[in-house]
Amino acid sequence: MIDTHCHIDFEDFDEDRTDVIKRAQDKLDYVIASGFDKQSNEKVLALSKEYEGFIFPTFGFHPVSSQNSTDEELKDAQNHLIANLDNIVAVGEVGMDYYYVTDKALRERQQEIFTSFLELANNHKVPIVMHVRDCEKKAVNIIEDYDDIPYFVFHCYGGSLKTAKRIMNRDNCFMSFSTMLCYSQHHQDLIKKIDLDYVLTETDSPYLAMTKEERNEPANVVSAVHKIAELKDMDVNVVDEITTNNARKIFKI
Repeated sequence: MIDTHCHIDFEDFDEDRTDVIKRAQDKLDYVIASGFDKQSNEKVLALSKEYEGFIFPTFGFHPVSSQNSTDEELKDAQNHLIANLDNIVAVGEVGMDYYYVTDKALRERQQEIFTSFLELANNHKVPIVMHVRDCEKKAVNIIEDYDDIPYFVFHCYGGSLKTAKRIMNRDNCFMSFSTMLCYSQHHQDLIKKIDLDYVLTETDSPYLAMTKEERNEPANVVSAVHKIAELKDMDVNVVDEITTNNARKIFKI
C-alpha cells in the first residue's frame, strides 16, 4: 500500500517523526511526502534522502499560501523546483482552493499561479498533484490545455460524481481518496461509483484523522484501503494491488 500524499515534514511530527515513519514502514511499500512551500519542499527532500527508497518527495506551493506571494517569491519557488526535477516524483501540491478563499481577486491570483505550475509541469513533462477544493469542475476545464503533462492527480478528491466521470474519460487523470472514506458519506458514495483504475490512496496527514482529537499518520492509509474494499465488496488484496500499481505508474516508483 502507498500513502500518496502526506505532510510528515510538518511540526506536528517533530517529537516522534522517527516512530511515525517506522510504523509506516511496517505497513506500507512507499510514502509520498508532499511539499507545501519552498521550506517544506526542502524538508521533504531531506526526508527522502534519509529514507531513500521509501519516502519520495513532491515539490509544491499550496494555493492558500502562494496567493499572497510576490512574483519574486513565486519565481524563486519554481526555480528551486526546476533545479530538483531529478529528485522529485511530481509537481505539487499546487492548485486552487475555493473553500477557504471566496475573494474574487484572490481566486484569480490562485488560478494565475496554478496555471504557471501547469505550464512548468507541461514544459518538463512531469506529473502534477492538484489541490482544487470546491473547484474540481473548473480544474478539469483548465487542464485540458496541457497535453504534455503525463499524469494529473486530483488530491483528496471531493467533487461531484459528474465531474468524476469527466475525469475518468481521460486515461491520465486520477483521483486520490483519503482516510475521510472512513467517516464521510459523500466520499463513500463517490468511491462506490468510481473505477479503481482511476483511484489512489492517501492520508493527507496530519490532517483528516478518523476523529478530530487524533493526528493522522501515513500508516492509517491501510484503513482507507480496507474501507474501499468494504464499500466496493472487493477483496482488500485486489484493491491494494490496483491502487498501488496506479501510484507506481504515475510516480515511477
